[in-house]
Amino acid sequence: MIRKKILIMGAAGRDFHNFNVVFRDNPNYEIVCFTATQIPGIEGRRYPPLLAGKLYPNGIPIEPEENLPELIKKHNVTEVIFAYSDVSHNYVMHRASIAMASGADFKLLSAESTMIPSTKKVISVCASRTGCGKSQTSRKVADILKSMGIKFTSVRHPMPYGNLEKQICQRFATMEDLNIHECTIEEREEYEPHIMRGNTIYAGVDYGVILRNAEKEADVIIWDGGNNDLPFFKPDLEIVVVDPHRSGHEDHYHPGETNVRRADVIVINKMDSAKTTDVDTLVKNIKSLNKDAIIIKANSKITVDMPEKIKGKRVLVVEDGPTLTHGGMTFGAGTIAAERLGAGKIVDPRPYVTGRIKETYEKYPKIGVLLPAMGYSPKQVKDLETVINTTDCDLVIVGTPIDLRKIITINKEAVRVEYELDEIGEPNLTQLIKKMFSI
Repeated sequence: MIRKKILIMGAAGRDFHNFNVVFRDNPNYEIVCFTATQIPGIEGRRYPPLLAGKLYPNGIPIEPEENLPELIKKHNVTEVIFAYSDVSHNYVMHRASIAMASGADFKLLSAESTMIPSTKKVISVCASRTGCGKSQTSRKVADILKSMGIKFTSVRHPMPYGNLEKQICQRFATMEDLNIHECTIEEREEYEPHIMRGNTIYAGVDYGVILRNAEKEADVIIWDGGNNDLPFFKPDLEIVVVDPHRSGHEDHYHPGETNVRRADVIVINKMDSAKTTDVDTLVKNIKSLNKDAIIIKANSKITVDMPEKIKGKRVLVVEDGPTLTHGGMTFGAGTIAAERLGAGKIVDPRPYVTGRIKETYEKYPKIGVLLPAMGYSPKQVKDLETVINTTDCDLVIVGTPIDLRKIITINKEAVRVEYELDEIGEPNLTQLIKKMFSI
């Protein structure tokens, strides 16, 4: 039998999941390679035999996406599967054009084709874009379940940027687990807030294995989404977070629009820092895409550990990396704190950038005067530390989901910004979750 030759375009997440649930051990297909983008340094590896299955005794190569036309021709690829997230519809169709011009079909796999059913109830939290506030919404859901006395665990969208065999199924319950699994800054940003609340969270590469393990210790699984990707598990309640600062993006980005159209509940976050006109536009757009979704409005409540330090100071603002890069935001919680608390000036770090951080600015020039907390590798973390310590400023505002002061050595005074979901009126998530459990 002639096997159909497939190339999967990805970014070390959705691509591996699609392979695991649709293509692994399927004799009708031959996956010739994955391509990788978005995350620096993840190409050049192999998807290992242990994960790839019996049809791939040597594993599967992971190639740079920029080589897509050559790879299609070299391997006589008949079909390209696009499998990563938080990109514009225009971007997706450009990749489709490259694939089709090179002689291959172009395909997207639906949520229904790739979601794994659970024996337990699943609440998913996804978004229309990176940086809408999924993590704080997931934490809110966890707090509600805990207050109801329901056993739960969270499962995070994959971030397997290291040794894939060691990352098949990871469980995080203590701070030491973060060190054991050699977590990047991005991983710590997602896991640490759960651990600090006394909760467990799973992640990794093989989400079938992960789900079976999570089901052993929970009655409810929280799918804690990444980027604006679709859920990997079939949800009983599908929550999608949207951002009024980016009104109009909800029907212009993949697969965020799919999430909005699928949602049972849509949370409009950041109301306290958004323009009324942008909120009105967003509500109108939501209703045109999904008239049946329940809309919840919320603030992203910002607190600073030492607010009195900011007034009048020349500040370096460090924000969440992915939110500024492929999320496309030009500000974050740190910026809002600087403005509200009267910082004298936001200092531009670009004259001081070096190494991997410099590469980030070259790839994402719209970042501007903010510093993205990029830390996908030890080298990048060291470069981040160097930029912070050489930038001429009075104070560092850490606007990342974790306290960077615990990860790197900062040679000047620094304050920490935190943010939590603060719902406005009714309906609210507590009511909906209690209804889900008939309480």
